[in-house]
Amino acid sequence: MWITIANIGWAFSAALVLWMLYDWFRVDTTYSEDVLTSSREGEIEAVQEKHRV
Repeated sequence: MWITIANIGWAFSAALVLWMLYDWFRVDTTYSEDVLTSSREGEIEAVQEKHRV
């Protein structure tokens, strides 16, 4: 019983790793390095946060 549960856990873990590798490859080939390293959210936050001293 416990061996079956452990094997299911390992299979799920392996499937998750394979999915992460597939997604990494897909994103890496779809988007350029400039798009992946841009910080649009940071720019939006910087515009909205105006600190007055």
